[in-house]
Amino acid sequence: MGWFTTSSTKGDKNAAKGLFVVCPGCKSHIFEEERKNNLKVCPKCNHHDRLTYKERLDLIIDPGTFREFNSHISTTDPLEFVDGKGSYADKAAQAKAKTGMNEAIVTGSGNINGIRVVIGVMDFRFLGGSLASGTGEKILLAAEHALRMKRAFILFSASGGARMHEGIISLMQMAKTCAGISKLNKANIPYISVMTDPTFGGVSASYATVGDINLAEPGAMIGFAGRRVIEQTIKQKLPKDFQTSEYLLDHGFVDAIVNRSEMKDYLHNVLMYCSRKKA
Repeated sequence: MGWFTTSSTKGDKNAAKGLFVVCPGCKSHIFEEERKNNLKVCPKCNHHDRLTYKERLDLIIDPGTFREFNSHISTTDPLEFVDGKGSYADKAAQAKAKTGMNEAIVTGSGNINGIRVVIGVMDFRFLGGSLASGTGEKILLAAEHALRMKRAFILFSASGGARMHEGIISLMQMAKTCAGISKLNKANIPYISVMTDPTFGGVSASYATVGDINLAEPGAMIGFAGRRVIEQTIKQKLPKDFQTSEYLLDHGFVDAIVNRSEMKDYLHNVLMYCSRKKA
Protein backbone atom coordinates (compact mmCIF):
# COMPACT_ATOMS: atom_id res chain seq x y z
CA MET A 1 0.00 0.00 0.00
CA GLY A 2 2.48 2.58 -1.24
CA TRP A 3 0.07 5.49 -0.90
CA PHE A 4 0.34 5.22 2.91
CA THR A 5 4.11 5.58 2.81
CA THR A 6 5.41 8.97 3.92
CA SER A 7 8.32 10.24 1.86
CA SER A 8 11.14 11.86 3.84
CA THR A 9 13.72 12.21 1.12
CA LYS A 10 16.24 15.02 1.21
CA GLY A 11 14.84 16.39 -2.03
CA ASP A 12 11.39 16.84 -0.51
CA LYS A 13 12.86 18.68 2.49
CA ASN A 14 14.81 21.02 0.25
CA ALA A 15 11.70 21.71 -1.80
CA ALA A 16 9.75 22.71 1.32
CA LYS A 17 12.57 24.79 2.80
CA GLY A 18 11.99 28.50 2.34
CA LEU A 19 8.35 28.10 1.34
CA PHE A 20 7.15 29.99 4.44
CA VAL A 21 8.64 32.72 6.63
CA VAL A 22 7.56 33.78 10.10
CA CYS A 23 6.64 37.46 10.41
CA PRO A 24 8.74 39.09 13.19
CA GLY A 25 5.75 41.30 14.01
CA CYS A 26 2.69 39.06 14.33
CA LYS A 27 4.46 35.65 14.14
CA SER A 28 2.17 34.55 11.31
CA HIS A 29 3.41 32.12 8.66
CA ILE A 30 3.53 33.83 5.28
CA PHE A 31 4.36 32.46 1.87
CA GLU A 32 7.87 33.70 1.05
CA GLU A 33 6.81 34.48 -2.52
CA GLU A 34 3.87 36.56 -1.26
CA ARG A 35 6.19 38.42 1.13
CA LYS A 36 8.64 39.23 -1.65
CA ASN A 37 5.88 40.44 -3.95
CA ASN A 38 4.65 42.65 -1.11
CA LEU A 39 8.06 44.36 -0.75
CA LYS A 40 8.91 42.39 2.42
CA VAL A 41 5.85 43.80 4.18
CA CYS A 42 3.61 41.43 6.14
CA PRO A 43 0.14 41.36 4.51
CA LYS A 44 -1.45 40.65 7.91
CA CYS A 45 0.13 43.18 10.31
CA ASN A 46 2.01 45.57 7.96
CA HIS A 47 5.37 44.79 9.58
CA HIS A 48 8.11 46.28 7.37
CA ASP A 49 11.07 43.91 7.27
CA ARG A 50 14.57 45.16 6.47
CA LEU A 51 15.70 45.68 2.88
CA THR A 52 19.15 45.39 1.36
CA TYR A 53 20.57 48.50 -0.30
CA LYS A 54 19.87 47.01 -3.73
CA GLU A 55 16.25 46.22 -2.89
CA ARG A 56 15.80 49.77 -1.63
CA LEU A 57 17.33 51.33 -4.75
CA ASP A 58 15.19 49.12 -7.01
CA LEU A 59 12.13 50.30 -5.12
CA ILE A 60 12.91 54.04 -5.14
CA ILE A 61 15.02 54.80 -8.22
CA ASP A 62 13.78 54.62 -11.83
CA PRO A 63 15.21 51.55 -13.64
CA GLY A 64 18.53 52.15 -15.36
CA THR A 65 19.12 55.63 -13.92
CA PHE A 66 21.23 54.92 -10.83
CA ARG A 67 24.90 55.85 -10.95
CA GLU A 68 26.98 54.98 -7.90
CA PHE A 69 29.89 57.14 -6.84
CA ASN A 70 32.73 56.85 -4.31
CA SER A 71 32.34 53.07 -4.19
CA HIS A 72 36.09 52.76 -3.55
CA ILE A 73 35.78 54.29 -0.07
CA SER A 74 36.07 51.53 2.49
CA THR A 75 36.77 50.78 6.14
CA THR A 76 39.86 51.91 8.02
CA ASP A 77 41.33 50.43 11.19
CA PRO A 78 43.12 53.31 12.98
CA LEU A 79 43.10 51.54 16.36
CA GLU A 80 43.96 48.07 15.02
CA PHE A 81 41.00 47.02 17.13
CA VAL A 82 40.69 43.49 18.53
CA ASP A 83 38.13 42.14 20.98
CA GLY A 84 37.16 38.71 22.29
CA LYS A 85 35.44 37.83 19.02
CA GLY A 86 38.33 38.74 16.75
CA SER A 87 39.80 41.71 14.95
CA TYR A 88 37.89 44.57 13.37
CA ALA A 89 39.81 43.97 10.13
CA ASP A 90 38.49 40.40 9.95
CA LYS A 91 34.94 41.47 10.75
CA ALA A 92 35.06 44.13 8.05
CA ALA A 93 36.38 41.63 5.52
CA GLN A 94 33.55 39.23 6.35
CA ALA A 95 30.97 42.01 6.00
CA LYS A 96 32.37 42.95 2.58
CA ALA A 97 32.24 39.33 1.40
CA LYS A 98 28.69 38.88 2.73
CA THR A 99 27.17 42.07 1.30
CA GLY A 100 29.31 42.95 -1.73
CA MET A 101 29.70 46.44 -0.22
CA ASN A 102 32.83 48.31 0.85
CA GLU A 103 31.03 50.30 3.54
CA ALA A 104 27.66 50.41 5.31
CA ILE A 105 26.21 52.88 2.81
CA VAL A 106 25.89 53.13 -0.97
CA THR A 107 25.67 56.63 -2.47
CA GLY A 108 24.95 57.85 -5.96
CA SER A 109 22.49 59.71 -8.15
CA GLY A 110 19.33 58.56 -9.89
CA ASN A 111 15.85 59.55 -10.97
CA ILE A 112 12.64 59.42 -8.94
CA ASN A 113 9.82 59.53 -11.48
CA GLY A 114 12.11 61.54 -13.75
CA ILE A 115 13.53 63.93 -11.11
CA ARG A 116 17.29 63.62 -10.62
CA VAL A 117 18.38 63.32 -6.97
CA VAL A 118 21.40 62.34 -4.91
CA ILE A 119 20.66 59.33 -2.72
CA GLY A 120 22.31 57.39 0.08
CA VAL A 121 21.09 54.00 1.30
CA MET A 122 22.41 52.33 4.44
CA ASP A 123 22.40 48.54 4.75
CA PHE A 124 22.09 46.99 8.21
CA ARG A 125 23.82 43.77 7.07
CA PHE A 126 27.17 45.61 7.00
CA LEU A 127 28.28 45.62 10.66
CA GLY A 128 24.84 46.73 11.80
CA GLY A 129 24.84 49.70 9.44
CA SER A 130 27.25 51.38 11.83
CA LEU A 131 28.61 54.88 11.26
CA ALA A 132 32.38 54.94 10.72
CA SER A 133 34.97 57.08 8.93
CA GLY A 134 34.15 55.56 5.53
CA THR A 135 30.40 55.95 6.06
CA GLY A 136 30.77 59.58 7.09
CA GLU A 137 33.08 60.37 4.19
CA LYS A 138 30.62 58.96 1.66
CA ILE A 139 27.74 60.94 3.16
CA LEU A 140 29.78 64.17 3.17
CA LEU A 141 30.84 63.68 -0.45
CA ALA A 142 27.26 62.91 -1.46
CA ALA A 143 26.06 66.11 0.24
CA GLU A 144 28.78 68.11 -1.54
CA HIS A 145 27.80 66.56 -4.88
CA ALA A 146 24.17 67.54 -4.22
CA LEU A 147 25.35 71.07 -3.44
CA ARG A 148 27.37 71.36 -6.67
CA MET A 149 24.61 69.92 -8.83
CA LYS A 150 21.81 71.70 -6.90
CA ARG A 151 19.91 68.45 -6.44
CA ALA A 152 17.91 67.21 -3.47
CA PHE A 153 19.69 64.75 -1.18
CA ILE A 154 17.69 61.76 0.13
CA LEU A 155 19.19 59.48 2.77
CA PHE A 156 17.74 56.19 4.03
CA SER A 157 19.10 55.30 7.48
CA ALA A 158 19.36 51.81 8.97
CA SER A 159 21.89 51.66 11.77
CA GLY A 160 22.69 50.56 15.29
CA GLY A 161 24.82 53.68 15.81
CA ALA A 162 28.49 54.64 15.74
CA ARG A 163 31.07 51.94 14.93
CA MET A 164 33.06 51.88 18.14
CA HIS A 165 35.83 49.79 16.57
CA GLU A 166 37.08 53.15 15.27
CA GLY A 167 36.72 54.95 18.60
CA ILE A 168 36.53 58.75 18.60
CA ILE A 169 36.97 58.83 14.82
CA SER A 170 33.56 57.21 14.40
CA LEU A 171 31.97 59.78 16.72
CA MET A 172 33.55 62.62 14.73
CA GLN A 173 31.42 61.56 11.76
CA MET A 174 28.33 62.89 13.52
CA ALA A 175 29.61 66.46 13.26
CA LYS A 176 31.18 65.88 9.86
CA THR A 177 27.97 64.65 8.20
CA CYS A 178 25.85 67.39 9.80
CA ALA A 179 28.33 70.02 8.57
CA GLY A 180 27.87 68.77 5.00
CA ILE A 181 24.09 68.79 5.33
CA SER A 182 24.22 72.29 6.84
CA LYS A 183 25.69 73.56 3.56
CA LEU A 184 22.62 72.23 1.73
CA ASN A 185 20.36 74.03 4.18
CA LYS A 186 22.17 77.34 3.61
CA ALA A 187 21.82 76.88 -0.17
CA ASN A 188 18.08 76.00 0.12
CA ILE A 189 18.67 72.53 -1.30
CA PRO A 190 16.27 69.93 0.16
CA TYR A 191 17.60 67.20 2.42
CA ILE A 192 15.07 64.43 3.05
CA SER A 193 15.81 61.88 5.76
CA VAL A 194 14.01 58.52 5.79
CA MET A 195 14.43 56.44 8.94
CA THR A 196 13.96 52.69 8.65
CA ASP A 197 14.22 49.92 11.21
CA PRO A 198 16.43 50.38 13.17
CA THR A 199 17.87 53.89 13.42
CA PHE A 200 19.79 54.29 16.66
CA GLY A 201 22.75 55.83 18.45
CA GLY A 202 24.99 58.37 16.76
CA VAL A 203 23.03 58.11 13.51
CA SER A 204 19.72 59.10 15.12
CA ALA A 205 21.59 61.85 16.99
CA SER A 206 23.03 63.36 13.81
CA TYR A 207 22.09 63.25 10.14
CA ALA A 208 19.04 60.99 10.46
CA THR A 209 16.98 63.56 12.36
CA VAL A 210 18.06 66.87 10.82
CA GLY A 211 16.18 66.59 7.54
CA ASP A 212 14.08 69.38 6.11
CA ILE A 213 11.55 66.56 6.17
CA ASN A 214 12.00 63.56 8.46
CA LEU A 215 10.11 60.48 7.27
CA ALA A 216 9.92 56.96 8.69
CA GLU A 217 8.57 53.57 7.75
CA PRO A 218 5.75 52.07 9.88
CA GLY A 219 6.94 50.41 13.07
CA ALA A 220 10.57 51.46 12.66
CA MET A 221 12.53 51.52 15.92
CA ILE A 222 14.20 54.90 16.32
CA GLY A 223 16.12 56.24 19.31
CA PHE A 224 19.47 56.86 20.93
CA ALA A 225 20.04 54.42 23.79
CA GLY A 226 18.16 51.13 23.91
CA ARG A 227 14.94 50.65 25.84
CA ARG A 228 16.53 48.45 28.51
CA VAL A 229 19.33 50.96 29.21
CA ILE A 230 16.84 53.81 29.63
CA GLU A 231 14.56 51.81 31.94
CA GLN A 232 17.49 50.80 34.12
CA THR A 233 18.68 54.42 34.27
CA ILE A 234 15.38 56.12 35.11
CA LYS A 235 13.95 53.16 37.10
CA GLN A 236 10.65 53.33 35.24
CA LYS A 237 8.77 51.21 32.74
CA LEU A 238 8.45 52.86 29.36
CA PRO A 239 5.32 52.82 27.16
CA LYS A 240 4.91 49.73 24.99
CA ASP A 241 5.22 51.73 21.76
CA PHE A 242 8.21 53.76 22.99
CA GLN A 243 10.82 54.45 20.27
CA THR A 244 8.55 53.36 17.43
CA SER A 245 8.06 55.68 14.48
CA GLU A 246 4.41 56.08 15.54
CA TYR A 247 5.48 57.27 19.01
CA LEU A 248 7.95 59.72 17.48
CA LEU A 249 5.29 61.04 15.10
CA ASP A 250 2.96 61.71 18.04
CA HIS A 251 5.76 63.60 19.83
CA GLY A 252 6.86 65.72 16.87
CA PHE A 253 10.18 64.04 15.99
CA VAL A 254 8.94 62.60 12.68
CA ASP A 255 6.96 64.52 10.07
CA ALA A 256 5.24 61.57 8.41
CA ILE A 257 5.09 57.77 8.38
CA VAL A 258 5.00 56.40 4.86
CA ASN A 259 4.25 52.85 3.78
CA ARG A 260 6.96 51.28 1.67
CA SER A 261 4.66 50.83 -1.32
CA GLU A 262 3.90 54.57 -1.27
CA MET A 263 7.41 55.88 -0.54
CA LYS A 264 8.53 56.59 -4.12
CA ASP A 265 5.42 58.59 -5.01
CA TYR A 266 5.55 60.41 -1.66
CA LEU A 267 9.16 61.47 -2.28
CA HIS A 268 8.26 62.56 -5.81
CA ASN A 269 5.44 64.75 -4.47
CA VAL A 270 7.81 66.33 -1.93
CA LEU A 271 10.37 67.02 -4.67
CA MET A 272 7.69 68.58 -6.89
CA TYR A 273 6.56 70.80 -4.01
CA CYS A 274 10.14 71.92 -3.32
CA SER A 275 10.71 72.76 -6.97
CA ARG A 276 7.54 74.86 -7.07
CA LYS A 277 8.61 76.71 -3.91
CA LYS A 278 11.94 77.60 -5.54
CA ALA A 279 10.18 78.88 -8.64
